[in-house]
Amino acid sequence: MDASLSGHLADGGHQLMQRVYYEDTDFSGFVYHARYLHFFERGRTDYIRLLGVSQGALHATTDPADAVAFVVRRMEIDFRSPARMDDVLTIATRPTDVRGARMQLEQTISRDDEVLATALVTVAVINGLGRARRLPEALMQRFLGNAEAPVAGKE
Repeated sequence: MDASLSGHLADGGHQLMQRVYYEDTDFSGFVYHARYLHFFERGRTDYIRLLGVSQGALHATTDPADAVAFVVRRMEIDFRSPARMDDVLTIATRPTDVRGARMQLEQTISRDDEVLATALVTVAVINGLGRARRLPEALMQRFLGNAEAPVAGKE
Protein backbone atom coordinates (compact mmCIF):
# COMPACT_ATOMS: atom_id res chain seq x y z
CA MET A 1 0.00 0.00 0.00
CA ASP A 2 1.28 3.47 -0.84
CA ALA A 3 0.87 5.34 2.45
CA SER A 4 0.99 8.70 0.65
CA LEU A 5 -2.42 7.90 -0.86
CA SER A 6 -3.77 7.88 2.69
CA GLY A 7 -2.31 11.24 3.70
CA HIS A 8 -0.21 11.54 6.83
CA LEU A 9 -0.50 11.77 10.60
CA ALA A 10 0.23 15.27 11.89
CA ASP A 11 -0.42 17.47 14.92
CA GLY A 12 -2.31 14.81 16.88
CA GLY A 13 -4.51 13.98 13.90
CA HIS A 14 -4.43 13.42 10.16
CA GLN A 15 -4.17 15.38 6.91
CA LEU A 16 -5.29 14.22 3.47
CA MET A 17 -4.93 16.07 0.17
CA GLN A 18 -7.70 15.71 -2.42
CA ARG A 19 -8.24 17.36 -5.80
CA VAL A 20 -11.69 18.60 -6.78
CA TYR A 21 -12.87 16.93 -9.98
CA TYR A 22 -15.68 17.84 -12.35
CA GLU A 23 -17.86 15.13 -10.78
CA ASP A 24 -17.64 16.96 -7.42
CA THR A 25 -19.17 20.17 -8.77
CA ASP A 26 -22.66 21.34 -9.59
CA PHE A 27 -23.84 23.48 -12.54
CA SER A 28 -22.28 26.58 -10.95
CA GLY A 29 -18.77 25.07 -10.97
CA PHE A 30 -18.65 24.97 -7.17
CA VAL A 31 -18.37 21.79 -5.10
CA TYR A 32 -21.88 20.44 -4.47
CA HIS A 33 -22.67 20.62 -0.74
CA ALA A 34 -23.20 16.86 -0.32
CA ARG A 35 -19.73 16.13 -1.75
CA TYR A 36 -18.17 17.67 1.36
CA LEU A 37 -19.51 14.62 3.23
CA HIS A 38 -17.45 12.42 0.89
CA PHE A 39 -14.30 14.43 1.57
CA PHE A 40 -14.88 14.30 5.34
CA GLU A 41 -15.50 10.52 5.17
CA ARG A 42 -12.27 9.95 3.21
CA GLY A 43 -10.39 11.90 5.86
CA ARG A 44 -11.83 9.82 8.71
CA THR A 45 -11.27 6.52 6.87
CA ASP A 46 -7.65 7.24 5.97
CA TYR A 47 -6.97 8.52 9.49
CA ILE A 48 -8.07 5.17 10.92
CA ARG A 49 -6.05 3.34 8.25
CA LEU A 50 -2.87 5.23 9.16
CA LEU A 51 -3.41 4.43 12.83
CA GLY A 52 -2.75 0.85 11.70
CA VAL A 53 -6.34 -0.35 11.89
CA SER A 54 -7.98 -2.45 9.21
CA GLN A 55 -11.70 -1.76 9.45
CA GLY A 56 -12.36 -4.85 7.33
CA ALA A 57 -10.58 -7.02 9.90
CA LEU A 58 -12.44 -5.36 12.79
CA HIS A 59 -15.76 -6.18 11.08
CA ALA A 60 -14.80 -9.74 10.16
CA THR A 61 -14.49 -11.29 13.62
CA THR A 62 -16.15 -14.68 14.03
CA ASP A 63 -18.41 -13.45 16.83
CA PRO A 64 -20.49 -10.41 15.74
CA ALA A 65 -20.65 -9.28 19.39
CA ASP A 66 -16.85 -8.78 19.26
CA ALA A 67 -16.83 -6.82 15.99
CA VAL A 68 -16.04 -3.10 16.00
CA ALA A 69 -17.67 -0.69 13.59
CA PHE A 70 -17.90 3.08 13.46
CA VAL A 71 -21.12 4.89 12.56
CA VAL A 72 -21.72 8.62 12.32
CA ARG A 73 -24.20 9.54 15.03
CA ARG A 74 -24.16 13.31 14.54
CA MET A 75 -22.49 15.77 12.20
CA GLU A 76 -22.57 19.54 12.38
CA ILE A 77 -21.20 21.25 9.25
CA ASP A 78 -20.39 24.90 8.70
CA PHE A 79 -19.91 25.85 5.04
CA ARG A 80 -17.77 29.00 4.88
CA SER A 81 -16.54 29.38 1.32
CA PRO A 82 -16.95 27.28 -1.85
CA ALA A 83 -14.34 25.01 -3.39
CA ARG A 84 -14.03 24.90 -7.17
CA MET A 85 -12.95 22.42 -9.81
CA ASP A 86 -9.19 21.72 -9.78
CA ASP A 87 -8.72 23.11 -6.24
CA VAL A 88 -6.42 21.01 -4.08
CA LEU A 89 -8.03 20.59 -0.68
CA THR A 90 -6.58 19.54 2.66
CA ILE A 91 -8.91 17.50 4.85
CA ALA A 92 -7.71 17.65 8.46
CA THR A 93 -9.12 15.32 11.11
CA ARG A 94 -8.34 15.27 14.81
CA PRO A 95 -10.02 13.66 17.78
CA THR A 96 -11.33 16.03 20.44
CA ASP A 97 -12.91 13.43 22.75
CA VAL A 98 -12.42 9.66 22.76
CA ARG A 99 -14.13 7.56 25.43
CA GLY A 100 -16.50 4.72 26.03
CA ALA A 101 -18.61 3.98 22.97
CA ARG A 102 -18.08 7.27 21.16
CA MET A 103 -15.54 9.61 19.65
CA GLN A 104 -15.82 13.22 18.70
CA LEU A 105 -13.74 14.41 15.76
CA GLU A 106 -13.11 17.89 14.46
CA GLN A 107 -12.60 18.13 10.69
CA THR A 108 -11.71 20.99 8.37
CA ILE A 109 -11.49 21.31 4.62
CA SER A 110 -9.05 24.00 3.51
CA ARG A 111 -7.65 25.40 0.29
CA ASP A 112 -4.18 26.78 0.97
CA ASP A 113 -4.70 28.61 4.29
CA GLU A 114 -8.41 29.32 3.79
CA VAL A 115 -10.86 27.16 5.74
CA LEU A 116 -13.77 26.28 3.44
CA ALA A 117 -15.81 23.98 5.68
CA THR A 118 -15.69 22.59 9.21
CA ALA A 119 -17.43 19.62 10.75
CA LEU A 120 -17.88 18.39 14.29
CA VAL A 121 -18.56 14.66 14.03
CA THR A 122 -19.76 12.29 16.74
CA VAL A 123 -18.95 8.68 15.87
CA ALA A 124 -20.60 5.82 17.77
CA VAL A 125 -18.81 2.52 18.25
CA ILE A 126 -21.01 -0.52 17.67
CA ASN A 127 -20.60 -4.27 17.33
CA GLY A 128 -21.71 -6.48 14.44
CA LEU A 129 -25.18 -6.73 15.98
CA GLY A 130 -25.65 -2.95 15.84
CA ARG A 131 -25.36 -2.49 19.60
CA ALA A 132 -23.16 0.08 21.31
CA ARG A 133 -19.85 -1.26 22.56
CA ARG A 134 -16.83 0.26 24.23
CA LEU A 135 -13.90 1.18 22.04
CA PRO A 136 -11.23 -1.45 22.72
CA GLU A 137 -8.50 0.00 24.97
CA ALA A 138 -5.67 -0.54 22.45
CA LEU A 139 -7.67 1.26 19.77
CA MET A 140 -8.52 4.08 22.17
CA GLN A 141 -4.79 4.51 22.85
CA ARG A 142 -4.16 4.82 19.10
CA PHE A 143 -6.64 7.67 18.88
CA LEU A 144 -5.12 9.30 21.95
CA GLY A 145 -1.64 9.25 20.41
CA ASN A 146 0.05 6.05 21.60
CA ALA A 147 1.13 4.57 18.26
CA GLU A 148 2.70 1.53 19.95
CA ALA A 149 -0.55 0.06 21.28
CA PRO A 150 -1.29 -3.23 19.45
CA VAL A 151 -4.73 -3.38 17.85
CA ALA A 152 -6.70 -6.42 16.71
CA GLY A 153 -7.26 -6.10 12.98
CA LYS A 154 -3.97 -4.29 12.45
CA GLU A 155 -2.81 -4.33 8.82
